[in-house]
Amino acid sequence: MNSHAHLGAFLKARRAQLTPRECDLPDAGSGRRVAGLRREEVARLAAISVDYYTRLEQGRVRASAPVLATLTRALRLDEDQQSYLYALAGRSDDRPRRPPSAQRLRPAMRRLLDQLAHTPALVLGRRLDVLAWNQAAVALYTDFSAVPPDRRNYVYLLFSDPAVRGMHRHWEHDARDALAALRKEAAADPDDPRLARLVGELSAQDPDFGTWWAEHRVVTAAYGTKQYRHPLVGDLVLDCDTWASPDGSGQRLMVLTAEPGSPSHDALRVLGSWDRAAARPEDGAGEDPPVARSSLRHGTRAPTR
Repeated sequence: MNSHAHLGAFLKARRAQLTPRECDLPDAGSGRRVAGLRREEVARLAAISVDYYTRLEQGRVRASAPVLATLTRALRLDEDQQSYLYALAGRSDDRPRRPPSAQRLRPAMRRLLDQLAHTPALVLGRRLDVLAWNQAAVALYTDFSAVPPDRRNYVYLLFSDPAVRGMHRHWEHDARDALAALRKEAAADPDDPRLARLVGELSAQDPDFGTWWAEHRVVTAAYGTKQYRHPLVGDLVLDCDTWASPDGSGQRLMVLTAEPGSPSHDALRVLGSWDRAAARPEDGAGEDPPVARSSLRHGTRAPTR
């Protein structure tokens, strides 16, 4: 079978899976002699002639981009089915763009964060937006809940937040790696308006960002080492590992760990215990934990072992 024949077979199989009710068509009930939709019904939904649609199913014509767009709606195709349809038609580049859906944290990611009590962890979404975090990440970086949602972005904080920027012992190396990861995101969705605003704003704020962005460097490494100088517990050497969600959402779990028994491991435990103490008001009056953590974040350095 050639590609046109495969396309026709897919169209035929898909219309057999639909019912008139699903497509807001009158249902003739038991009088229907074929399962699913008739060719005439698909042609009517797609606003094309029955003869043209018949030839598409028979693999005798190549579908145009506008016809493919109407067929995706007529046949109620989901995202994967649309990709498959356009690939069979040899028109993947003609696929119409959809506005990006809202980023919703996967429940499994939330459970993972909650179970990593002593390990700083973040969930990063598209554009390296910070979608979620645990208390250990707050203690290490900053109170993310106090950051406006449109500024809650890993790269933005790395370039624009003095506390986050200042704790990186090798800031230029880490910043360039983060920017290269963002550049790779841009290749996947170059027309994303929020990405364009982020890049434009950071380019205007920081000359280094504009210079490095123009280099078109990309990075795909999912692991590495980060060295921090934290104002409370001093120097930290942490392994940074990132795991991508298997659901295609683009969400990634970023986890920072230290070798057990190392000074960095002990420092993380001290930092976590100080953060939990700050989050528990002694008088039980209901003090807001983020306020307490924020004051601790910029307070006196804790003793280290």
